[in-house]
Amino acid sequence: MKKAVVFDNSGTLIERFRVIKDVINGNIFTDINSLDLIEAADSLALVVLQFNTNKLQKLDSDTLISDVIKQYNIDFDISFSTRQVSKAEVKDILDVESHTKVSDITDGFDILREKIPHMELCNGSALIVDMDLGVVAYTITSAGKFFPKVFETVEILKSRGIEIFIASGDRKGAINRLANMLDVPEDNAYGTVSTRGKCEVVSILKDGGYKVMMVGDGLNDILAFKKADVSVLTIEQQEEVSPKMMDKTDYIIEDIFEVTQIDF
Repeated sequence: MKKAVVFDNSGTLIERFRVIKDVINGNIFTDINSLDLIEAADSLALVVLQFNTNKLQKLDSDTLISDVIKQYNIDFDISFSTRQVSKAEVKDILDVESHTKVSDITDGFDILREKIPHMELCNGSALIVDMDLGVVAYTITSAGKFFPKVFETVEILKSRGIEIFIASGDRKGAINRLANMLDVPEDNAYGTVSTRGKCEVVSILKDGGYKVMMVGDGLNDILAFKKADVSVLTIEQQEEVSPKMMDKTDYIIEDIFEVTQIDF
């Protein structure tokens, strides 16, 4: 039987560093999990901008994000939400959003540079939109670096004839770059997929005759965990994990290399 391993990105292949800014009061956080933040509310949606975040450094810091989105015709996708949210609903809010500025994203750059001096892999920027209030509640700026044994893990799996896929809520451009770095075909890389989208990736592979292992670390992997033949929760990121994930996984690992030791 054909076998496939589907990896999440941030927190799974990539050690994630994240800066979250509360747009309303200006507070900045580096120790909050964005998915937990959204899970705790019923009106928030994680909106990933399909845009190279570094380009914002060239813009006036007081420029409204809504104007940047219009000027550069920036696409976006909804990566995570606790209720059904349409792209049209988000667009209606972002079209008239009048308080979130470029600086609300770029304020996090210096913090990230301290964590990752060379910014090894920039996942980009995202907005957490309050759908009830019709405002951007938080901005997210993130970057990451590979966990130590990622390349070795992927090569061993490939040497066994196992096909590698990536399904992530992160920016599509960053996921394609990640695939290239890991020598994974871009057709096997799915960027900015929602919780349901990750599940669909697993479902399509199973329908195609694959036995599928799903490897992830967060709440947006939970449906894919349920659908996969084998689910693996990685806690290498060393962040608090939702009890919901603990209940829905077959294996819990502390090092990505442990995936190579699981027979499926």
